[in-house]
Amino acid sequence: MVQSANLGYPRIGRGREWKKALELYWAGHLKEAELHAQLKAIRLQHLRKQRSAGIDIIPVGDFTYYDHVLDTAVMFGLIPERFGDHAAGGKPDLALYYALARGNQAAAACEMTKWFNTNYHYIVPELNGLTPTLTHNRLVDAYREAKNELGIDGRPVLLGLYTFLKLSKGYTEAETDRWIEALLPLYAQVLRELEAEGAAWVQIDEPVLCTSLDAAEYGRINRIYDALRKEAPGIRILLQTYFEAIEGYEAITALPVHGIGLDFVHDGGRNEQAVLTHGFPADKVLGVGIIDGRGIWRSDLDRKLETLQRICEKIDADRVIVQPSCSLLHVPVSAEQETALDAVLRGALAFADEKLEEAALLARGIRHGEEAIRAELDESQRSRQALQQSPSRARSEALQGIADLATQPFARASSFAERRETQKERWQLPLLPTTTIGSFPQSAEVRGARHQWRKGAWSEQQYDGFIREQIKRWIGIQTELGLDVLVHGEFERTDMVEFFGEKLAGFAFTANGWVQSYGSRCVKPPIIYGDVELDAPMTVEETVYAQSLTELPVKGMLTGPITILNWSFVRDDLSREEVAYQIALALRKEVEALEAAGIGMIQVDEPAIREGLPLKREKWPHYLNWAVRAFRLATATVKDETQIHTHMCYSEFNEIIDAISALDADVISIETSRSHGELIASFENKTYDKGIGLGVYDIHSPRIPAVEEMEAMIDRALRVLSPGQFWINPDCGLKTRKEEETVLALRNMVEATRTARQKYAVPADA
Repeated sequence: MVQSANLGYPRIGRGREWKKALELYWAGHLKEAELHAQLKAIRLQHLRKQRSAGIDIIPVGDFTYYDHVLDTAVMFGLIPERFGDHAAGGKPDLALYYALARGNQAAAACEMTKWFNTNYHYIVPELNGLTPTLTHNRLVDAYREAKNELGIDGRPVLLGLYTFLKLSKGYTEAETDRWIEALLPLYAQVLRELEAEGAAWVQIDEPVLCTSLDAAEYGRINRIYDALRKEAPGIRILLQTYFEAIEGYEAITALPVHGIGLDFVHDGGRNEQAVLTHGFPADKVLGVGIIDGRGIWRSDLDRKLETLQRICEKIDADRVIVQPSCSLLHVPVSAEQETALDAVLRGALAFADEKLEEAALLARGIRHGEEAIRAELDESQRSRQALQQSPSRARSEALQGIADLATQPFARASSFAERRETQKERWQLPLLPTTTIGSFPQSAEVRGARHQWRKGAWSEQQYDGFIREQIKRWIGIQTELGLDVLVHGEFERTDMVEFFGEKLAGFAFTANGWVQSYGSRCVKPPIIYGDVELDAPMTVEETVYAQSLTELPVKGMLTGPITILNWSFVRDDLSREEVAYQIALALRKEVEALEAAGIGMIQVDEPAIREGLPLKREKWPHYLNWAVRAFRLATATVKDETQIHTHMCYSEFNEIIDAISALDADVISIETSRSHGELIASFENKTYDKGIGLGVYDIHSPRIPAVEEMEAMIDRALRVLSPGQFWINPDCGLKTRKEEETVLALRNMVEATRTARQKYAVPADA
C-alpha cells in the first residue's frame, strides 16, 4: 500500500518558540535544563502535528539546537583545535557546541555558508587532520524519544557521508578516500545502534548526488553504501536526494540500498522521465518527492496525481512513498494564521502543514482512487485558478517593460577605467577608504518604535521623527569613529528584502511566514504573487536627510533584483528570469531617483547571486548571464560620476569571480573573515580591476576582533590586490549586533586602517 512520508519539519515552531528559547539561553535568561525542556516540548509537538496530518513515515533526528551539519560534525568529534582540547568519546557540552557556531572571545566561529542553492546557512565542518570518533549517537536519542513518548516509530534522518565530506573543508582531494575510510566505521556504528534500538529504516540524505559528479565519485559513493550494507545489514536505508535531478540514474538506482528518494519538482522532469523510461529496481522503494518543499503555493493536485498514477503503472504501489521534494525546513510552518491576506492569495498558499496534508491526500488518492479525493482536488484547482485570473497578474507597465527589453540599456555609458578617473576627481577619498555595509543595530528601542507605529499607537509623523533621530545619532557616531563613506543605518527597515517588497506592487507579506536562515536568525520572505512595479520612491527621503547632516558621502542602500528574487517566494507561472527583469526595471527607477536627489554613491546589494546557482554546472552560464543582466538593467543608466557599489556575503564566490566582475559595479564588498581569507587566494590567479572591499571582521559573532587581526587580514589581501582599489569594511550589515560591540569593532577597524595607510602609502614623489 502506498505510504506518505515527510523528510524534515521546520524547527522554529509556529510562533518561533525555538528561536526565542535559543536567544534567551544565549542571553543568560534561560538555564540549560530549561532550554532542554523547552526544545523537547517543541520537538514533540512537531511530531504530533505530522502524525495528525496523516503522515505514515515521520522523520526523527531532523530537529537541531542550531544546524544539522554542525550536529553531524559534533557527533563525530570533529572539533577544530582552536576550541581547546576535547576528550574523545564524550558528548561536547552546549557551550562548546554554540562556540563552534557563534564563536567566543577566544576562538573565531566556524565558517558559515549556503546550503546548496537555498537561503539556509550551514556551519562548515573543519577536518584539518582531526581524528573522527563517535561522541554520541544523537539519532538513537531522537528515535527512542519519539517511540517512548508518543508511540511513533520514526525514521531517523542522517546526513550522508559523501555529502558531509563535500560540504567540509580542511582536506585535499587526495585525502578524500582516507576520510571515507575514517568515517565509514562511525556511520556503520550509528546504523547498528539504531537497529539495536528497533529502527527499521534510516533516511540518509545525499543531495550531493544531484550535483555534477565524475566517475571516481560514483565509485566512492558505491563503495560507501556497499560497506554500510555489509556492516549494518539489519537496517534498511532510504537514500534521499533533492533540489535537482540525479545524474547517472542507472548507477544510482543500482546502489546497494533499500530505497531511493527523488525530487520530482525541481528536476525539470528528468527524474520522472528516467523512471518511466528505465523503470525502477524491483528490490527498492521509491520516494516520490512530488510536493514542492521549497515553494509556498498549493500544488496542482490533479497533475500530481496523474504523475503518481503513471509511476504506479511502472512500479508496484506498495513500493511508492508520496513525500515532499525536500525537507520542509525551507517553508513557513502554517498558512492557517494568515487571515489578513487577500482571500484569493491566501487560498493559493500551502506552507509546511498544508504540504503534509497534500502528501497524505495524494497517497489516499492512489490507495482509494481519484474519486475518493475529488472534492479536495476541485477545491484546490479553484483556488489556483482564482489567483491566476487576478488583475495583479496583468499590470500593463510591467508587461510592457518586459516586452521592450531588447531596447533597454544593459551597460554603463563608459568603461570602468573611464568612470574611475571621473569618480576619483569627484570623491577625493583617502587611500583604503573605510565604510560599512549598510545597517546598524536594530535595538529593542528601534524594534519597539516600529511595533508601536505598525499597530497604530504612533502616528506616521512620530515614527518618522524617531527614525530621523536614529539617523542623526549614527551619522554622528560614524563621523566620530572616522569612517570615510557613511550610511544612514536602515533603521526604518525590518529586512533588506521585506522593506522593498512592501513598497513594490506585486508583493504580499505574511504575519507569521518565518523560515530559518541561520542559527536563530529567521526571515519572513515576501511573496511575489503578481507583476512587479514601482509607484513611488522608496529610500530617497531617509538617504537625502542623512546626506544633509554631513559633508562626507552617504551611500544610498538598495537590495538588488536577484537577491529580492532569491529571498522571496516567487510566483510559479512565470520563469524566474522574467520576474528578475520586472524587479530590475522597478529598481532602476529608484536608482535614478536617488541620483536625481544628489546621492552619488548607490549600493545595490546582491548577496544571493551565488546561492541561485543551479546544482548542475552546465546550467551555470545561462543563470549567471540573466542574473548579471538583471543587475546591469537596474544600474546601467546612471552618470559616470555616480559610483555603484554592491555587496555579497557568506557563499563560495571563487568560481564566479568572472560573473562578479561582469556586474560592472564600481566597488564590491565580499565576506572573507569567517572563511579566514580563503577568497583572497582567487585573486592570485584572477585579475580584478575594480574597487573591492574584503570584509575584515565577522559580524555574526559577538566577539570583538583585535586591531592586529584586522591588520593581518588587510595585509593578506594587499598581497594580491592594489591598495588603490581596496576598501575596508565589515563582512556584512550590523543590524544584529549590539551597539557597544559595533562601536568597539568599528573603532578597531579604523585603527587598523590608519596603520595600513602608513604602511602602504605611496611617496609623493613616486
